[in-house]
Amino acid sequence: MAKDFVHLHVHSEYSLLDGACRIKDIISTAAAFGMPAVALTDHGVLYGALEFYFEAKSKNVKPIIGCEMYVAPRGHRDRSARDEYHLTVLAADMQGYRNLIKLVSIGFLDGYYYKPRVDLELLERYNQGLIVLSGCLGSGVSQHLLHDRLPQAKALIADYRAIFGQRYFLEIHHHHHAMEDKVRSALLEIARETGIRAVAANDFHYLRKDDAPAHDVLLCIGTGKMVADAERMRFEGDDFYFKNSDEMYSLFAQNREACATTSDIADMVDVRIETKSFAIPAFPVPPEETDDNSFLRSLCLRGLRERYGEPTPEHVSRLEYELGIIERMGYGSYFLIVWDFIRYARESGIPVGPGRGSAAGSIVAYVLRIADVDPLRYNLFFERFLNPERISMPDIDTDFCFERRDEVIRYVIDRYGVDQVAQIVTFGTMAARAAVRDVGRVTGVPLSEVDRIAKMIPVIPTNPMTIRQAIDAVPDLAASYQRDPATRALLETAMRVEGLARHASTHAAGVVIAPGPITDFAPLVKLGDNIVNTQYSMEWVERIGLLKMDILGLRTLTVMQSAADEIRRTADADFTLENIPLDDAKTYGLLSAGQTTGVFQLESAGMRRYIAELRPSRIEDVIAMVALYRPGPMDWIADFIAGKQKRRAITYLHPRLEPILEETYGIAVYQEQVMQMCRDLAGYSVGQADSMRKVIGKKIKEKIPAEREKFIAGCMEHGLDEALSAQIWQFIEPFAGYGFAKAHAVCYGLLAYRTAWLKANYPLAFMAALLTSMMHNTDKLVEYLAECAQVGLPILPPDVNESGTDFTVVQGAIRFGLRAVKNVGGGAIAELLEKRRDGPFSSLADICLRVDCRQVNRRVMESLIKAGALDTLSGSRAQNLAAVDAALDYGQRAAREKDLGQTSLFGAGGSAPLPPPALPIVAEPAAAVRLTQEREAIGVYISGHPLTSRLTELKRRTTSTIRRIRELPEDELVVVGGVVAVARKVVTKAGGQMVVAKLEDMTGAVEVVVFPKWYPNLAPVLVADAVVVIKGRIKERTSPGRTAVTPSDSSETGDDERAEITVAALEAWPLDGAPIVAGATMPGASRDLHVRLSGDSDDAGRLGKLREIVLAAPGGSARVVLHVGRNGDNRPLKQAVALTQSLRDELSRLFGAGNVWEAASA
Repeated sequence: MAKDFVHLHVHSEYSLLDGACRIKDIISTAAAFGMPAVALTDHGVLYGALEFYFEAKSKNVKPIIGCEMYVAPRGHRDRSARDEYHLTVLAADMQGYRNLIKLVSIGFLDGYYYKPRVDLELLERYNQGLIVLSGCLGSGVSQHLLHDRLPQAKALIADYRAIFGQRYFLEIHHHHHAMEDKVRSALLEIARETGIRAVAANDFHYLRKDDAPAHDVLLCIGTGKMVADAERMRFEGDDFYFKNSDEMYSLFAQNREACATTSDIADMVDVRIETKSFAIPAFPVPPEETDDNSFLRSLCLRGLRERYGEPTPEHVSRLEYELGIIERMGYGSYFLIVWDFIRYARESGIPVGPGRGSAAGSIVAYVLRIADVDPLRYNLFFERFLNPERISMPDIDTDFCFERRDEVIRYVIDRYGVDQVAQIVTFGTMAARAAVRDVGRVTGVPLSEVDRIAKMIPVIPTNPMTIRQAIDAVPDLAASYQRDPATRALLETAMRVEGLARHASTHAAGVVIAPGPITDFAPLVKLGDNIVNTQYSMEWVERIGLLKMDILGLRTLTVMQSAADEIRRTADADFTLENIPLDDAKTYGLLSAGQTTGVFQLESAGMRRYIAELRPSRIEDVIAMVALYRPGPMDWIADFIAGKQKRRAITYLHPRLEPILEETYGIAVYQEQVMQMCRDLAGYSVGQADSMRKVIGKKIKEKIPAEREKFIAGCMEHGLDEALSAQIWQFIEPFAGYGFAKAHAVCYGLLAYRTAWLKANYPLAFMAALLTSMMHNTDKLVEYLAECAQVGLPILPPDVNESGTDFTVVQGAIRFGLRAVKNVGGGAIAELLEKRRDGPFSSLADICLRVDCRQVNRRVMESLIKAGALDTLSGSRAQNLAAVDAALDYGQRAAREKDLGQTSLFGAGGSAPLPPPALPIVAEPAAAVRLTQEREAIGVYISGHPLTSRLTELKRRTTSTIRRIRELPEDELVVVGGVVAVARKVVTKAGGQMVVAKLEDMTGAVEVVVFPKWYPNLAPVLVADAVVVIKGRIKERTSPGRTAVTPSDSSETGDDERAEITVAALEAWPLDGAPIVAGATMPGASRDLHVRLSGDSDDAGRLGKLREIVLAAPGGSARVVLHVGRNGDNRPLKQAVALTQSLRDELSRLFGAGNVWEAASA
């Protein structure tokens, strides 16, 4: 007998936090074992089905798509008890695959109760093309047998056999487990009695036997239990691994035919999933139009006149060219679908972005108002969006108002049907640091030790480092790994679970619109907030040809719309965002001053420095900076600035390059420039140029040499010699690798400029809108309020008679909105605003008399009083706080008597009116208490700040403000001070004590962590409301490249540098006891730039270049200090300079980053 064996019960990582097998490893192991086929049967889902199918096909292994389903014995809608049972279900053919999709989807959409459940009736309805195995120990049959209910087991088997006939098998396992032995023996006896074939399975959850401990840790991560917990769920033994055929036949030596049956079942399977055609829904066109192309043309011709008035031949020619390609490729309905939901958004007053990604390069998109960027004005290429020489689905991404994005999705669902529209799943994975933290937590490693190890792993968002790479790259981590067995064990286990899927969630943007029910194409799952998602992630949805739209929420659009509304209310009734001029001197002045806090894409610390040094004077400068501020291109920012400021001679390798690169001062910034160079120098079509750009950009190494040869040959055919052609290729190649899509940069550059224009011209309206957008993000609120103070914008506290719902502009100031006050919900605000229409409130009692006290209750009133919202009424805060209960009682009595028709309270019928309760006489609390109450109610200080009178002391004792530490590198030692806003004591799993605190100064807030080692000394200092000084190291700083926007990026204001900054405290003092420090943040403290010379023969050339750079640098007060050799003398230059980032970058490239640093002046 042949010893082929096929695993039919297999769990991958998509059995989330239960399966520990990566799909590629499952397939490669099956291929290595010579197995002709292998199945995938994750718990209740088909998340990995397509990845599994195509990976198996690529390795010539037959994929068997399946699912371990949950079956509800009393019907899938019954929720009276949790007693779902397991069942192994496999797709035999395409009908079975489609039925599997239906069943899995119904389990989530209609049968979910702790697990996605189906029932026998559904299995019967969708039985065609399915193969069913009776299941593991958790199956209904096995549970009957385990509990000695043999008649019930036989009856259930008979039911399955009646439904599936010869496609039903009895599944037997052998993991050296007594309960399995009992079930296996009974199943084999039933097989002999009934003739139903038995089939062997291993139900493997991990790849190798030695993966069992790591899998056990994974189970603990999933269940939230400690490995040491004796009562937790666990797998008995270490036999749930991928066994080879010999091992399986040896295990089932008495039942070899059950092993052979696996091959017979594999032979029954023939599933062929097509990926070629695009499944685009037909757009419903008006009856007067013949088809989608006819309607699209009509809309475009009308839009052309609206956009351009009398179009030129160039406009018409470009439109005809694009329409021809769209029609030829069959994408008319696609454009109409996008046009339709954007039209709906605009007509509904939902703010829409100017565009996103390469679609802005299309004149069709422009005239349809899908995008608001004129591709001819900015020299954008349609082929970058839709290449006629490479068939691919178009991809139009659109930004909408953050708060109203869901309305657009709801419109799409209503338009095409709830069964044809879904969002798209995405999977969070265990990245290197997260894996270390998860494993450390459940294995009981002290938190401080876990944190120490995790933080040695560098965070590089654009190219994440694995644990193994970190060990190789970080000497301290390597040393810990080599010398400390506990560290080695932690890292070894973390490496085994690293990269596994951890959870499923909804993709930030992706929405699928199918030409029929989505379950004809892909399974569905309900995730948080009952959002229906495809179970296939973005890559696989696109692979099977489903139409995917990116519908994004962008907070900046919400801010801009809010600012525009405020401008129309307070300053210019006719104002529109579309009419913002692009040549505004105030705007460029604001940018040149680096006053870009809150400005889209330009507010990060690094970008503020660069934009100020650039001193932009045209929109193209802003667009280029948006494209350049990313890893790779950042290296060219200094040259770009030097070119703009005429400190660098701009030269071109060939005259034909000048018109292409002139706009960006001789540097290739955009992918479109690379395409243009290929077209103008080497004779490429634009489509060919885009293909070349993609080869280099995707780093398809095997194709690059051929592209080089083709380019050089093309240049030579067009009059260039070989040496120059090769030189131009060398110039182009790196830019093609990291150049930015100009179309996207234009869209986001325009948004950046428009937000800057709003800030420059209507600062009150803009900052009010910005504060509204961040009113529940205390850290941002502190920062933006500090910005208002810095630029002289008055901030007024909330006021029950003056405040609206949100921040508003009032008589030259910004007034807090009522929604910013904690515990004051929408119902209470609506009630206050409604009753205020009858006249202003005069007192606390007046408020309680006029409002519904069920809405404006005790908690609401206390928060309003503490926030200062009653300060303009009678009584002090202390008096009103003391009177809240009496006032509410007064209002409630009035409401009751009004309901009863009595009028005595108001003095009708001859009786004297009942007076409102008098305000009690109480002592006023100290100013510090008043400020604490404000922060408690509104998250920030309003009427003052605890640090105002102590700023000079603070500056003498610190090296940085909290805002400035965001510009400093990770592990930098800093001394910062401020008020302890929150201090929370934490007990670690190992029993150690920690403090997690929030420290605020007048520029921002930062988290401070005190680890157990330092707890005894530091915890008594870090108490709420104390003014303290902390010495510690900056941790968790992300790369500045993370602030850049890529076509798939959904960041808003772009300052992601602040996302994970923490100060790990080493020392702490009350402010009065803190030492005065060198290099303190005192006003006027100066700093020098130090440059170390290496002492080699190249120093003379470097010194000459240094003199040129220093002489060209803008004036300032900083000295440049030379250090000759490692131990040489310090030699300050006579010429003083301004310490700019571009100067630092230029010198770092010339002398090496480690040889250039900044320090306080001696």
